Amino acid sequence: MILLSHPTGNQNSRAVLRALAQEELLFEFHTSFATYENTWMKKHFFPSLNRRQFDAALKNQIKTYPYFEFTQRLLNHLKLSWLVPREGAKLSMYETAQYMDWKIANRIKGLHHNQIKAVYAYENMAIRSFEAARQKELNCLYELPIGYWKAYKELLSSEQEKWPLWAPTLKGFKNSEQKLKQKDMELEMADHIFVASQFTADTLKLFPRPLKAPVHIINYGFPKVDQAMEQRRYDFHRSHRPLKLLFIGGLSQRKGLSYLFEATAAFGSQVQLTVVGKKVVENCRVLDEALKKCHQWIPSLPHSKILELMHENDVLVFPSLFEGFGLVITEAMSQGTPVIATERTAAPDLITDGADSLLVKAGSTEDLILKIESLLSRPESIERMGKAALRTAQKRPWEVYGRELSQTIKEAMSSNTTTVC
Repeated sequence: MILLSHPTGNQNSRAVLRALAQEELLFEFHTSFATYENTWMKKHFFPSLNRRQFDAALKNQIKTYPYFEFTQRLLNHLKLSWLVPREGAKLSMYETAQYMDWKIANRIKGLHHNQIKAVYAYENMAIRSFEAARQKELNCLYELPIGYWKAYKELLSSEQEKWPLWAPTLKGFKNSEQKLKQKDMELEMADHIFVASQFTADTLKLFPRPLKAPVHIINYGFPKVDQAMEQRRYDFHRSHRPLKLLFIGGLSQRKGLSYLFEATAAFGSQVQLTVVGKKVVENCRVLDEALKKCHQWIPSLPHSKILELMHENDVLVFPSLFEGFGLVITEAMSQGTPVIATERTAAPDLITDGADSLLVKAGSTEDLILKIESLLSRPESIERMGKAALRTAQKRPWEVYGRELSQTIKEAMSSNTTTVC
């Protein structure tokens, strides 16, 4: 049996939860907030909590710590977001994760012998859980959702010099030394490390010491493809309208925004760019000016509306410079929308360049322009790649990811590689 934890219960961890529950490997799932039905609070007060709805059959196995996040959501709802604290403050998401980690560690210490065999935890909330697990000779299973922090600094330090006006949006450079040290300690304590892309695995080569834990690469799944998607109509090559490009993600230079805006500006009225995402910092003048030139900027949308928007646009452009996976890639492809994405995402693991989507070199405006030009010069390729993207998505639903993950976990626990300090 496995104790699983994640501070926000995001789509990735929910897939792990489902897989463990189906294989009867789940002992408990610890998260900050959980709901089980379409309550009045979700409908009228916090609609985004729809992403926190879990199977009611698992209610007795789900343990929550709602105080911190509820307070944050309340402040945002009352338009008092400026009161929401940042890292290091009591109500910040990082401190919420630290609090949960401490509570989970105490829970592990109180368990009887053989109640669980492993603890599955994520970056920034594993160190105390793993310490407690080691004392009971339990397996420490660790998921790294994004690339290793030293690789982030190495790959993106040049962005600060090249695009100084965008530098404030690179928040990864503001992590405290304590937080970075904790990330390293978590990696060293892990018995098995799980990542979702080859790129993330490659970033671990910069870890300063040999990692004792094997690294398992298991790509996340695609959303279920609606049969109606197979009848999708592609009209760009039959019309005289602009090419409709879509970007979805946090508004940070980590996502390659400067290259996106520079490339699309080169085409003028030939392209129409829609941007969906929240600002990671306020008062970034270069970002504000770029957003004004877009066809449309939407700070936030429910997930169902995001999928609809993907269906309505011709191509998703995701020029990220540092990504653990990039769920928008799989989501767009499940809607029959081809993607332009960089090699610093899971795109090389998932797509066939030129067949169902396009790969672009990270940090290259010129290459991005060439890819967009290829679509404008061969507009019929959008329909061809879009239909191929659907076929790719149909081959790897989330259930496949769950089966692969649960099988790997079973093998990991049976190998009994736990090292007790």
